Amino acid sequence: MTEFYSNENFPQDLVNALKCLDHEVLTSYEAGQANQGISDEDVLKFAHARSKVIITLNREDFIDLHRKGQEHSGIMICKEDRDYQGQALKIHEFILTDNQSLKGRLIRIKKQNQPGQAFQQFVIQEY
Repeated sequence: MTEFYSNENFPQDLVNALKCLDHEVLTSYEAGQANQGISDEDVLKFAHARSKVIITLNREDFIDLHRKGQEHSGIMICKEDRDYQGQALKIHEFILTDNQSLKGRLIRIKKQNQPGQAFQQFVIQEY
């Protein structure tokens, strides 16, 4: 399974949901990197040095780093949404069906209306 590194603003409930689906998730707290004012660029470097995909809610800054060409092992941006299980399942489904390395890729999980559906659904968008 994919190995993730979650930055400090990432919900622990979503971390737990991913772990229940057998994904390895190292949190910034577990890595001793929390509450130190570490820049997003350094967070990305830390994850990349450990071959971990960064998983975050911080959309703008990590999209910017990706577009600037910052080397990374993958960036997955989640939505601030309390449906942690739904997001975790969408991530899990994506990982199982994509069959490609996430290195250098930016993936966004977002919620939007889908044809024929009464409620918004989580979808994957790649930048």
